[in-house]
Amino acid sequence: MSKPPIVPETTPSGIAVDPRTLERVIPESRRPDGSVRKQLKIRPGFTPQEDVRRFRGTRQAQMDANSLPKGHIIGWAPPPQAAVPPASKAGLTKAQKKNEKRKEKRKEKREETTKVKDSWEDDDEGEAEGTGSAASAEKAKSGEHTPENPNWAVAPDAKNEGKSAEAEGLADKLEKLEGNVTLDSWMKMKR
Repeated sequence: MSKPPIVPETTPSGIAVDPRTLERVIPESRRPDGSVRKQLKIRPGFTPQEDVRRFRGTRQAQMDANSLPKGHIIGWAPPPQAAVPPASKAGLTKAQKKNEKRKEKRKEKREETTKVKDSWEDDDEGEAEGTGSAASAEKAKSGEHTPENPNWAVAPDAKNEGKSAEAEGLADKLEKLEGNVTLDSWMKMKR
């Protein structure tokens, strides 16, 4: 058996089922002057005049269920909902027109950035053509080092010597974890 709802449904006369006792009651209410009306119990089987339904025979009930809504024309269907056209630009101020143009440009930019390239080769071509002048592309090809194309094989600075020692220590630990212990690393571990 399921539990009754927390907020019970009331009939037109105000009768509801008490969730704690499962009895039919008229719940307590507040009068306009602020005093409280007591909860009233309803005898089992009693139906007030407000709750009595109009008698409908089975055929009448079936006809009511199958009837069309009031004002409906047989064979007529409502037209499909068309997309709402954007507001006409004739009624816009200069600032609103300018904002519309900005929105359209932003939308076009977003569409361009989200466009998926057909292949990786297209990506390389776009970078070489669009990222800068031809001189910077030639420098990258010739091997000159620029901020865009740094030389990672340069000898470490004096500042970075401590870091390289730390890196060697980490590499040794990694070798131990991997289990690929060489003779040199074995000797280092023994010391």
